[in-house]
Parts: sequence; structure tokens; C-alpha cells
Amino acid sequence: MKIKIALLLLITSLSTTACGGRAANPVMTMQYGDQKKSCRALESEMIGVQQEISRLVPKTDKTGKNVALGVAGAFVLFPWFFMDFSHAEEEEVNAYRQRYNNLASLAADKGCDIDTRPIPVIKSHTSERFKEDSKLN
Repeated sequence: MKIKIALLLLITSLSTTACGGRAANPVMTMQYGDQKKSCRALESEMIGVQQEISRLVPKTDKTGKNVALGVAGAFVLFPWFFMDFSHAEEEEVNAYRQRYNNLASLAADKGCDIDTRPIPVIKSHTSERFKEDSKLN
């Protein structure tokens, strides 16, 4: 009986540690060899960074998905295990933004004929709602 309880606790703890989303994998802002890149290589890298940002931005707002899973979890427990409370995508978008701005700065310093306007900070809906709620209290 004690073995069954211990095994149940072990399985429960392992399954709950897998919840909550994934770990962020941000790109390094400055990478080895950036200083030596040509204008064409800088432009190509900047386009790739813009594409990654465009891919990740829609995934940053998880509020709707988490609310739906929370409501479903009120009736059946297992949807709660799929709720994502991590901010991995936001961290990655911010790292890509910083990478882009660093590459834009390098391109401007080299006098490249590239649009080097920096990408502003992308504010998430979640952080804005948190700030609004804290102002009300």
C-alpha cells in the first residue's frame, strides 16, 4: 500500500512539473562575427530576425487560451495541465528585437543602405492588464 501511494505521488509530481509551458530559448543579442559581416549579410540577418519576430508575436498572448482551459478545467481536471503560464515567447521576441536593433546599429555604423529604424518594445496584453489592475488597487 505504501509503495502504491509513493508511486502515485511520484507520478503526480512528475506530471505537474511538466506543466506551465516551456523554457525560453532567447537568441544572443551580439554574436561572434557580427562586426565582420558585410552590409548584405547584415540585411539578410535582419530579415531573418524580422521573420522570427513575426512568427512569435501571435503566440505571446495566451490569455484567451488559458481562460478557456481554466473554464474547462472547472468541469474536468486535465485541461489545467495544458495551461501555459510561461512568458517564453515574450522573452524570445524581446531578445530578437534587441538582436535586430544591434544589427541595425552595426549597419548604420558601416553606412549600409538599409532601413535601420529600431524595433520598439512590444508590450504584451498580459503585462498591460496587470499594470491596469495594479493601478485600480
